[in-house]
Amino acid sequence: MVPEREGNRERVPTGATAATRHRTPRLDQPRPRRPRYLPEWDPEAFGRLSEKIARFLGTGRFLVWMTVVIILWVLWNVAAPAGLRFDQYPFIFLTLMLSLQASYAAPLILLAQNRQDDRDRVNLEQDRKQNERSIADTEYLTREIAALRMGLGEVATRDWIRSELQDAMKDLEDRHDGHHEHVVFPAERSPGRDVEDR
Repeated sequence: MVPEREGNRERVPTGATAATRHRTPRLDQPRPRRPRYLPEWDPEAFGRLSEKIARFLGTGRFLVWMTVVIILWVLWNVAAPAGLRFDQYPFIFLTLMLSLQASYAAPLILLAQNRQDDRDRVNLEQDRKQNERSIADTEYLTREIAALRMGLGEVATRDWIRSELQDAMKDLEDRHDGHHEHVVFPAERSPGRDVEDR
């Protein structure tokens, strides 16, 4: 059963099943994987390996071993019997091996440097965010301390209360002393005054 076209739309005849419909790519499903002809590798594992090689190439141990290998290579091809020599005097094969090593070492070192740059960039971004958070926290604490100082300006402190109590005690003592001077108790009054009061 072939679907009929009307205008730009495709009209599916009634009674058509999923098996008889024209297969079109569905957008709600992932595409099937295409076959790869190149070998696949894990970029992270390859990057870690390149960093290890680059670190080894930058050590004194590598220089010592390379020097020992070159000396043995030259001595063997100079002092060994003619039938056992594999690289004659201009040492073309040695030059080729050193060039091959340099051609592989340079990209590996660059790859390791790129990975280190990426790590440094991430660390710098994290440091920048941490600094922004620290600045925001410092500003918040500064505002809180300023608010506390303003609030403490209106709160009675211990020294102020002590001084106010001392002033109040002094006022009470002064009033009490003055009261004793002017008040005469009834037992101490003269009898003539008592008669006048009547």
